[in-house]
Parts: sequence; C-alpha cells; structure tokens
Amino acid sequence: MGEFTRIERHGRVAIVHFDRGDKLNALSVAAMRELTDVARAFEDDIETSAIVLTGTGKFLSAGADLTDPELANRQSKGLLARRHALKVGPDMCDAWERLEQVTICAVEGFCVGGGSALAASCDIRVAGESAYFRLPEIPLGMNMSWHSNPRLVNLMGPARAKLFIILGEKLFAPEALDWGLVEYVVDDGAALDEARALAQKFADLPPVAVRMSKQSIDMAAKALNPAVTFMDRDQFALAATSKDQQEAVSAFLEKRKPNFTGD
Repeated sequence: MGEFTRIERHGRVAIVHFDRGDKLNALSVAAMRELTDVARAFEDDIETSAIVLTGTGKFLSAGADLTDPELANRQSKGLLARRHALKVGPDMCDAWERLEQVTICAVEGFCVGGGSALAASCDIRVAGESAYFRLPEIPLGMNMSWHSNPRLVNLMGPARAKLFIILGEKLFAPEALDWGLVEYVVDDGAALDEARALAQKFADLPPVAVRMSKQSIDMAAKALNPAVTFMDRDQFALAATSKDQQEAVSAFLEKRKPNFTGD
C-alpha cells in the first residue's frame, strides 16, 4: 500500500485503487510518481493477468493538481530542469500502456485532463452512466500532451478526437460509448464490479496467449504513436510561454470570457 494507492488481489486479477483522500483526486507529482511505480511493479508480475485501475468510487480524477507546490517550483527552474519535470505525466501513462497484462479503467464521476489521459492509456474503459470525460487543456491555452493524442485517435478516430480534444467540452459516458472512448456503460456505482468481472474473464484464459495477443493488437494499432508524440512536452513548454495561456488562466480565475490574440 502506498500513500495514494492500494492494491487488492483476487487470484490473477489485481485492483489498483487511487485515492488522495480529497474531493478531486487530482494528480499531484507525487501521486503520478506513485502510479508510475505501481505500474512498473507489475512488469515482473507473471501471476497477474488483468489489472483494474479505479478511483474513489465517486470520481476518477480531476487531472493535474494545479495547486501542487512541486508543479509551481519547476517554473522557477532552468529550461533543462523544466523539460525534465514535464516527463512525469507521460511517463505515468506510458508505464500503464506498456504493461503486458490487460488493463481496465473503471470510471465513476469526473475524469478530467490527466485523468482522461490515464484512462486512455489502459486497454478498456468501463464507466458509470453519469460519468463524464473532459480535456480542458486547449481552452486553457495549452496543448494536449502526455502522449495522449494518438491514443485518442486510435479509440475515437481523427474527427471525434478533434472535437473531444480541442473543444474541451464534457463527454458523458453514453456519448463516449458511441464515440469509442469507453467500451461499457453501466449503472452509476457499478463500474468497478463490471470491470472486475471483465478482468476475471481475461484472467480465466491462458495467460501467455492473452499477453501475446494484447501485444500484437497494440503493435498493429499503435506502432507509430511514439513517432508523433516525441515532442509533445516541448510543445507544452512552448505553449506555457504564450500570452494566450496567461490570458486563459486569468479569464478562468476571473470567470470571464478570454480574449485570445495568438501571442
């Protein structure tokens, strides 16, 4: 058990509970590092065939913790240190995507920003009917990073990925099902039970064949993903220097419509 995570095991199924003990379950730097370490710990685990990742039962995550002092501290560092600090989010998502076990994300409530990026890194998503996904990065003057764009294109196709990523609007579970972002929509409060039952189906199958099949499918769908995301943290760092990004944050805090100029 870590500070923010708890692992529950049922035979060849593992359930990872992520809970920061607050009302947002936001992804602080420490939480992201812990979730990365949890994923990496499964790399040498040949006793587990399927992993369920879930939040508190009421929500998955509000995304990156903008109040995290460690995030604020990196802004005062040099370019090399700032660029290195931006690895923590993509490293977390990459660690979950690389796992040979089948990964299933159980989503209740909100799944925002980095929470949606993390969910997209898993193989399958199960959502409660009232759950919603949202990416606020573009309206806030940032780019969508964490190696997420091609993953979302893989799931939703390019047109719907543009609608979801660029507009920053809420995508509720029934529509997310239609768009391909989630695979199952269930009654509110039942996402974890459904995800666990699905995980058990994978766990009941021959583990070597399951792992090889997952890797073959991923390579067919995602072979070019690294080639188109290797610069997304540099794009994020560049976007963070723009006046539009400052204007977006100011307008958000002041509850007014932003005035973007392209500067």
